Formats: sequence, C-alpha cells, structure tokens
Amino acid sequence: MAGPSETPIATIAFPILFPILALAFVLGAPYLGFESGVPTSFWSALLSAAMLVIMLGAIFAAVHHADVVAHRTGEPYGTLVLTLAVTIIEVALIESIVLTPNSSPALARDTVFAVVMIVCNGLVGLCVMVGGLRHHEQEFQVSGAGVYLQVLGALSILTLVLPNYTQTVLGPYFSTGQLVFVSLVTVILYATFLFIQTSRHTDYFRAEDKTAPHGKHIYPSNRAVTVSVVALLVALLGVILLAKKFAGILEAGLVHVGAPQAVAGVIIAMLVLAPESISAVRAAYRDVLQKSLNLALGSSLATIGLTIPAVAITNIFLGKQIQIGVSSRDTLLLALTLFLSVLTFGSGRTNILAGLVHLVVFATFLFLVFVP
Repeated sequence: MAGPSETPIATIAFPILFPILALAFVLGAPYLGFESGVPTSFWSALLSAAMLVIMLGAIFAAVHHADVVAHRTGEPYGTLVLTLAVTIIEVALIESIVLTPNSSPALARDTVFAVVMIVCNGLVGLCVMVGGLRHHEQEFQVSGAGVYLQVLGALSILTLVLPNYTQTVLGPYFSTGQLVFVSLVTVILYATFLFIQTSRHTDYFRAEDKTAPHGKHIYPSNRAVTVSVVALLVALLGVILLAKKFAGILEAGLVHVGAPQAVAGVIIAMLVLAPESISAVRAAYRDVLQKSLNLALGSSLATIGLTIPAVAITNIFLGKQIQIGVSSRDTLLLALTLFLSVLTFGSGRTNILAGLVHLVVFATFLFLVFVP
C-alpha cells in the first residue's frame, strides 16, 4: 500500500542550498576575509553561521530521506540505510579535520569513543528510560542484541584499547603493519555482521511496530522514493564539500574558548547522531525498542567498522601517526559500558532503572570531558 508522497519543503531546500553555499565559499573566500578557512570579518562570520545552520538542516534532511528509503526497503535493510548515511557524514567530517594541517592526531579516536559513549549510554539510556516510563517494560530480540554486543565488544577493544599494550610502537599508537591488520580485521568483522543482519539471520533484528494497522503496510510512493534518493545523494555530497570549512571553523572556535581537544569529537558525534537519535527515541516511545536498538547499536558498529579503516588508510598515505588508544580512564568507562550493556540486554526485557544507570554513565563521560 502506497503512503503519502508529499515531501517536506525543508528537506528539499537544505540539500539544494548546500551546493550553492559551497560555490559561495569557493568563489567568495578570498574576498570575505577568510584565512586558512577561519572567518576574520563580519561577512565571513555571517557566511560561516549560515553554513552551520544549513549543514545541520542538510544532515536532518539526509536522515529524513534515508528514512523514506528505509520504509520502502523494510527492516533490517532500512536501518542499514540510515546507519550508512549517518556514518558517511561522520567519516567526511573526521577526514576533513584529519587532512587539515596541524590537526589533532587524536580526533578520530575521540570521535569514535564519543560515538560509543553517546550511543551505548546516552541514546540507549534515553530510549530505555522513555520506553520504560510509557510502557513499564519493553521487549526486544535477545539474539539480535547479543550479535551487536559481540561485534561491538571485539571492535572497540581491538581498536581503542589494544594500542596501549603493543610493543612495536609504544601506545597509544599502532605501527603501520598493526594498523593495516586491525583495519582489515575490523572490515571483516563488520562485513560479516552485515551478512548476518541482511541475509543469514534477519529475524534476529526484525522490529514489529505494534501501533501500525494490522495487515497493512504503508509504503512511500515510487515518486517519493525517487525524490528521496536524489535528495539524499545531494545532501551527502554537500556535507562532504563543506566539511573542510566546518573543520576550520570548529577548531578555531574551540581554540578561542580554550575547550579541551576531546570536545571536537563530542561535537561531531552529537551533530551527526542527532537526527538518528530522534528516530530511535520515537521508536522506543511507540514500544518498538528493537528498532531503537537497531539504530543505536548499528551506528556504533558502523562508526568503528568504517571510520577507523578510512582514517587509517588516509594517515598511512600521508605518513602520519594517529593516536588511537584511549586513556586508562576511558578504558574503564568503556569496560563499564560493555558490562552494563550485557546486563541490560541479557534478559530480553528492560525497565527505567537500566535506562537511568546508562544515563548516569553518559553524564559522567560528559563531565570528565570538560573536567578531566
């Protein structure tokens, strides 16, 4: 059954504005007072503010259009479309900052770790809390959650903790050979997970929307899907084109206010995860916690599985070393997060207490970013 074909005007306008703004930066930067991508005049600051607004709008638009495509493809492919769209945006932002001269060698690590903390504690905690307050208890597929946690545990420890214990190069670094090996293992694990999710065991991740009319599946029309595919590609292209400008403005702003370097990773993670997080919380509110978990845990897996290899390849070609191992404090937070996740998703049912515990750990992570 085809659903409404109307597309919100804003979700079309923002992707269209992106290429126009990118052209304005290319043609107008020499005359507006930009120095190394940093605004130094009123007009350059105004253009930078417009870019930030349009970037946020385009990210929301991209996720909206990915969601339209997701409704047409159905689960679990729909969640995969959303996750990959968000991860592409995240990788573009990280790579742009990594390629900036004198950029922080720890940015990729900080962003990946921030995504894990935001998703596995902040987003999961909020979804479980919202669902628990409205429905008391919620159910999900234990087998699906188990697959997520298996791969997430392996990927996070191999990429974020192991570099601190190798001997070829003292931590928090991998040698080139170690980085290549871990990147290959990461890609293999993530590819195998996708095979399990989309082919071999799709029933592990299937989410049933209890609020949907029984016997009716409302799909977007062919026209709506076509418009969304085109707009999604344009929005993703726009983010990639303007990512370098955003990187310069972000770094200049953080230096100006004297914020810790790790704040950049938190900002990038929150920026790209915001639209998908809204979808996940809405799903929990409708008592479809499985979809919330698919969105949340799928994002953290895609972030590690795609971001680390992409940044590793870039830095190997550039001859740069990247700090990839987290501190002992963050290792403890990561271990606590994985331990709590196993407890939360081990029984197949959740309540508000589990959500509150995850939110407390997330609040602790945020506090320690600013007060290390």
